[in-house]
Amino acid sequence: MTARNRFVRPAALLGAAALTISLAACSSSSDATSESGSGSSEDLGTIKVGALAVPAGDLLEWVDENLAEEAGLDIEWVEFTDYNTPNPALTDGSTDANLFQNSTFMETYNTQSGGDLVSVGEIYLPAAGFYSDTIESIDELKDGATIAIPNDPTNEGRALKLLASEGLIEVEDDVTNLDGITANPQNFEFSEIENASLALAVPDVDAAFVTASFALPAGLTTDQAVIIESTDSTYYNILATTPELESDPRIEKLVELLTDQRTKDFIDETWKGLIVPVA
Repeated sequence: MTARNRFVRPAALLGAAALTISLAACSSSSDATSESGSGSSEDLGTIKVGALAVPAGDLLEWVDENLAEEAGLDIEWVEFTDYNTPNPALTDGSTDANLFQNSTFMETYNTQSGGDLVSVGEIYLPAAGFYSDTIESIDELKDGATIAIPNDPTNEGRALKLLASEGLIEVEDDVTNLDGITANPQNFEFSEIENASLALAVPDVDAAFVTASFALPAGLTTDQAVIIESTDSTYYNILATTPELESDPRIEKLVELLTDQRTKDFIDETWKGLIVPVA
C-alpha cells in the first residue's frame, strides 16, 4: 500500500504562532502485520497528534507505519518546533492530542492559561542531563562555574533538582527557579536560557542542561553527559488531550499502541537509553 503524506496548517495556528510552528502532518499506512494476522474489522479513523519532530514525531511515524493500520487507526502527527504552542493548539481543537510534555508542564499550562488538559498516560522518559565540552565528570566543576539551565518553570526546577541530587546545591522541594536554591556552596553562576537553545550553549558554558528532544537533533549522546536522569525520574512524557476526548476510542487505541512491547523495543533500539519507554 502506498504511503500517504499530508500537510496541515490549521487556520487557528496562523498569524504570530506560525512564526514558531512548523506544521507537517505525516501519516502513512503499512503492510506490517502482527502474529495474530492482518487487517482490522474496526475503522477508528484519523487522530491528529501534536509533537516535536524528535523523538515524538519519529515515534508516532513508526507506530503509524507498523502498528496503526492493523488497529484501524490513522495517525496524523502535526509538527511543532517549540514547547509553547502545542498546548494552545490542542485547546483550540487544531489537534486531538499531543506528545511532548510531562505532567508538571501540563499542569503549569493549565494553571497559567485556565486550561483543563488531561493526561491519559505516561509514554516515555526523554532523559535530560548536563552536557559539557570542558569536563568529563560533574565533580570537576570549579567554584564559580557557569551552568546553563532552562528558563521555564518545569525544566528549570528539573535541572536544579538534578544538581541537588548530586549534592552540588540545595533546593526547596518544590523548586521552580533560582529563588528555590537554599545553598550554593561553590557559587555557581546560572544562565537561564530558552530550552530549545541549550544544546547550542554547551560550548560556551561549563555545563548545560539539555532535554532529550533537543539533545538528539544536536547529536548529543548519553556518553557525553556528565549527569543523566535515572529511570525513576518523575518527568516521563505523557499523551495529553482534552476532557471531551479522554475516553475517545482513538485516544485509547493510541495509548495502547504507544505502550505496546513492539513500540518499547523500537524505542530501546533507536535511542539506546536517552529515551526510556514507560515500564
